[in-house]
Amino acid sequence: MKNVSIIGVPEHFNFPWQLAIEEGAFEARGIKLIWKDIPEGTGKMAQLLKENKTDLAIILTEGIVKSITEGNPSKIVQEYIATPLLWGIHVADKSDYNTLTDLRNKTAAISRYGSGSHLMAYVNAKNQGWDTNELKFEVVHNLDGAVTSLTEGKADYFMWEHFTTKPLVDKGIFRRITDCPTPWPCFVVAATDKFINENPGTLTHILEIINIYTTDFKQIPSIDRTLANTYNQQLEDITHWLSLTDWGHRNISKQNLELVQNTLIDLKLIEKITPRTEILYK
Repeated sequence: MKNVSIIGVPEHFNFPWQLAIEEGAFEARGIKLIWKDIPEGTGKMAQLLKENKTDLAIILTEGIVKSITEGNPSKIVQEYIATPLLWGIHVADKSDYNTLTDLRNKTAAISRYGSGSHLMAYVNAKNQGWDTNELKFEVVHNLDGAVTSLTEGKADYFMWEHFTTKPLVDKGIFRRITDCPTPWPCFVVAATDKFINENPGTLTHILEIINIYTTDFKQIPSIDRTLANTYNQQLEDITHWLSLTDWGHRNISKQNLELVQNTLIDLKLIEKITPRTEILYK
């Protein structure tokens, strides 16, 4: 049995992996896939890939592209979620902020530098015509840290996946001002160069299995109820999320990779365009 470590956020996007692991799909091919939740998100996962402390990660596209261009010895091996991520822009429920304009030059809570919450704050600022040099950040590590930071007024707003934060909105802890979708497919599967070079056959098997599960995922009977119960979501929210979400089965396209890199260049978050052969596994 080949041990393979994989990491991802503890969110509904990754339920197909949990299902495949529970049903023994990987073990049937001689692979023991060991999943670990990383609530801190993409910045932490990129670090774990860079340090070879995991073999694979389900990670935000823009975050891993930025990390690879900065020397992370990893590759994107496949698109995972082929549709945009809906980033909710949240404030404390009792705050005085009511519109995006109110948040100009205010402090954004981020899980860490290089995370999706950090990078998307730049994307949102660009969309609004704000001076990105004026952006200010408070590192909060995870969702619980963001709740504390916004409630105590240490930060003013927080960008996180719309449906993951919906229970906090329902409870009156956060108030969502609006959403900011990613301009590209949001999640990819990344692997370390070490794992790719040493285990190309195992990698192929893993991708084949997860693609089987995601192809028919939406057709699983009562999958909406299962997801709602597993992730403490309202059934109508999960139904809405499923309607917006498609899984990918190929690597990210040349056009989308160019869009990610050009956006990061424009926002001064990376210094140069990296050839796609250094970012994508073929």
